[in-house]
Amino acid sequence: MSVDWIEAQQKAARTARWAVTMVKVRIRQVVSRTRWQLVTFYGKAGSESVGVVDLLAIRKDHREPYPGSRRGDCLQIILIQVKGGSAAKPTSEDATRLRIVAKRHGACQVLLATWKKGRAARFFRLRRATASDPWTETTSLDSVFR
Repeated sequence: MSVDWIEAQQKAARTARWAVTMVKVRIRQVVSRTRWQLVTFYGKAGSESVGVVDLLAIRKDHREPYPGSRRGDCLQIILIQVKGGSAAKPTSEDATRLRIVAKRHGACQVLLATWKKGRAARFFRLRRATASDPWTETTSLDSVFR
């Protein structure tokens, strides 16, 4: 029995698109109350883009401003990696790369979102580099998107 690799790639691409869509739906249930904007990164042909970040949640930061800036000048950023279907869990190298990107852009949090057909999306927060498992599940998106 041979594997049709073209069909397998197309199915993986469809699953990836659905995963991003379902993650956005789940986030928007919370985000609509908190003014977060969602940015999706697609490749040239509308498929997944290269890189470790698949989705970005961003909003203006209206907290106490940094010296020399005014209220609303700064941004709050959450980086999100999305995995769909039977995609493998991110490696420790992926977690390290996400930490580097988060530090570079001043992200307040990093999330992993997973989705399987017929189930709601699940979310995991990236833990410190010293933790044995880099991901811990979060059941309340209200605590993430406050």
